[in-house]
Amino acid sequence: MIPQHSFSKDVRSCLLAYMPDSDNFFDELEKGSIKLKKSQSYSFYNKGILLDEENAQIEADVVIFATGYKGEEKLKHIFESSTFGEFIAGSPRIPLYRECVHPHIPQLAIIGFSESLSNIYISEMRAKWVAALLEGAFKVPSVDEMQKDIARWDKYMKESTGENHYRSSVGGLEIWYNDQLCKDMGMNRMRKTGLLANLLEPHGPMDYIQK
Repeated sequence: MIPQHSFSKDVRSCLLAYMPDSDNFFDELEKGSIKLKKSQSYSFYNKGILLDEENAQIEADVVIFATGYKGEEKLKHIFESSTFGEFIAGSPRIPLYRECVHPHIPQLAIIGFSESLSNIYISEMRAKWVAALLEGAFKVPSVDEMQKDIARWDKYMKESTGENHYRSSVGGLEIWYNDQLCKDMGMNRMRKTGLLANLLEPHGPMDYIQK
């Protein structure tokens, strides 16, 4: 339950952990009423669960599986072409230009795979960006330029999140990211009135209403 990395890395990689909604959760952990276990294989018996690695029996009234997921694997297998699948899954994170389109699969746009501290809002911005692209409001750069941009983002991820670089997050520089989307769509990147307001005031979803 104790993170092995700093709070700032949590924020930059959108790995913030939320406290359980219970006043006595950690007390029950200490008493042993709640048991946390990692296991690759398991089975049930009439009173609870069997952990194969430990050859242990745990009596339990309720078993909760925190299985996690691998989103890149799901995307990989939507294609009949194995080549397209490798384009998707051949990187620590899915290499997407503007976190939306793959340089080698221009017919595919992915909304929501890369996270932020506010996923509904950032997904709406990306949906606007994809809609503007489809309407011909702008064109994406060459494959080489898109790959260079993706490489710069990968470098940032590695430097900012270190060992946690296995997912995409714009949490650490969301305003800058929104500036790039606005620039592409022909929207004014200065969302506030005045230079100081743009530099110092917090930005929120209402600032990005298209004007």
